[in-house]
Amino acid sequence: MIRTDGRKPDELREVRIIRDFIPHAEGSVLIEIGRTRVICTASFEDGVPGFRKGTGSGWITAEYSMLPRATPMRKPRDLLSGRADGRSVEIQRLIGRSLRAVADLSLLPEKTFWIDCDVIEADGGTRTAAITGAYVALRDAIQTVMEEGEIEEMPLKDFLAAVSVGMVSGVPCLDLCFEEDFNAEMDMNLVATGEGRIIEIQGTAERRPLSKPELNEMVELGLKGISKLIEIQRTVLSEPRPGTR
Repeated sequence: MIRTDGRKPDELREVRIIRDFIPHAEGSVLIEIGRTRVICTASFEDGVPGFRKGTGSGWITAEYSMLPRATPMRKPRDLLSGRADGRSVEIQRLIGRSLRAVADLSLLPEKTFWIDCDVIEADGGTRTAAITGAYVALRDAIQTVMEEGEIEEMPLKDFLAAVSVGMVSGVPCLDLCFEEDFNAEMDMNLVATGEGRIIEIQGTAERRPLSKPELNEMVELGLKGISKLIEIQRTVLSEPRPGTR
């Protein structure tokens, strides 16, 4: 099978993660996966939302948005409608859930980390790129706060990444670009940890139902892709940070 960009079915797009992309934030990255590019920043705040007060634990939450011309046709900003776009709300909740799944919030005593994911170019997989980049930004932000004495112990207990998988022309394919996602018979987003434990699966059959063996094959393909993404995260995080705040 020849994919639209010449990749093999089990091949990721080129991945690039640039740390400290926004110097004002405690942690930030620009993540590029193919032509999809997302800026992820992690900001530290003393205090927690009202429903967490008095628990002794902290919180990690996210916001997600897309620049108007991140897509071929202009997408109006949410603020013009007076309410958040339903898709954006769904994605930011997914990002927050995913990050909290690998964090021990009791090690963030009444502290909050805000994750902002802003898509500057969209070519498929924006939510999975946001999760993968947000993890690196959050880890750098926590390290910054630990060095400042606000937190004593690293609360992230495992790595985290996400990837898309789809059935394209009857072939399971990893990391779909927009054209492949648009034409897929079934597409799925998979979020998992460094240990290969699944946090979330989002999948829909658009043109034909999927058999259980096909579903299992796609999940395995996604986990292999996530393993490769986590290898990239590990490599990036092992390098000295390029700048200081």
